[in-house]
Amino acid sequence: MKTQDTVEEITRETEEETGNDLLRPLIESSPAKAPKFEPIADPTGIIIGKLIGMANEGCTPLVCYSGQPGTAALQARATVDLHGAHIGRQVVLMFEAKDLAKPIIMGVLQEDKGSALEQRPGQVEVDVDGERLIVTAKEQLVLRCGKASITLTKAGKVLIKGSYLSSHSSGVNRIRGGTVHVN
Repeated sequence: MKTQDTVEEITRETEEETGNDLLRPLIESSPAKAPKFEPIADPTGIIIGKLIGMANEGCTPLVCYSGQPGTAALQARATVDLHGAHIGRQVVLMFEAKDLAKPIIMGVLQEDKGSALEQRPGQVEVDVDGERLIVTAKEQLVLRCGKASITLTKAGKVLIKGSYLSSHSSGVNRIRGGTVHVN
């Protein structure tokens, strides 16, 4: 029996010297029991965050990111035009003067599902030569300000709408058409 006790003592001493006893709880622990590692945000690099809302009537974006100071959303500034459709999307963040409390949104990451070419918004062509400005659209062109609008359609219609319409001319003010209706 003494020999068996001596062998166990030597084995125990050997394990203590190699550190196996110290590492065993970490090696054998399940992932559920392992402490959650929260990476520390690096203000000198690019961080991926999430746009969670817009404050001040849609003027100030609110973001969250892993390792941010505090738990509340942070107000951010943006170099890109943000819309309500971007809420919930991942954004690329950098920081003003390396201050983790002052995020700047550099862009919105594209989703895995791309939009088909047919679903893309219509293109508007603008031609400026210094003397005139030509804006061309395929179906309809609308200029709008408050309750007033001017609409040009592909069919050749010009629709002018407003709560007050005034026409002044220093020369002849002509109204011509196939039929002219007043009132």
